[in-house]
Amino acid sequence: MAPETPYLIRAKDLVELPEVPFHHPLNPNSEIHMRALGDLAGLQRLGLHLGRVPPGKESFIYHFHHFEEEFVYIIAGRGRAEIGDAIYEVGPGDVMLFPTRVVGHHLTNPFAEDLVYLMGGERHDVEIGEFPRHGKRAVFERGHDPYIVDVSSTRPFLKGEE
Repeated sequence: MAPETPYLIRAKDLVELPEVPFHHPLNPNSEIHMRALGDLAGLQRLGLHLGRVPPGKESFIYHFHHFEEEFVYIIAGRGRAEIGDAIYEVGPGDVMLFPTRVVGHHLTNPFAEDLVYLMGGERHDVEIGEFPRHGKRAVFERGHDPYIVDVSSTRPFLKGEE
């Protein structure tokens, strides 16, 4: 059944939205199931998803963003948030806010119930995700497939040099 309007998603309709699984290519224990909310209303500058991490799984990988700010709001279940070098247990009502290039972060679910949260952030035409523990970066450009580069293989681009 279609929603009354794309600008209002009722709680009863959330469970009917398709849940898309994602596995981060650099983390074999990554398993997150996402429902795209922002796309329903045609949001262009804000990405908004309902995420669910099953027991024993992890969201993505320890990372930070170069240009896009990000937030996470825990709705149900419990998890462990790795923020910088510290680990915190998180649960319903907890909010995590991540400015750009400040601190790496990651969510895991070592508990017996699903970890469910609302996550969102900016949607720039170009974004770089940094995976500092792996020495890699992901480059995202709207309309193109993202790609991963080894930081060690990059070199400065200076005018006049080839």
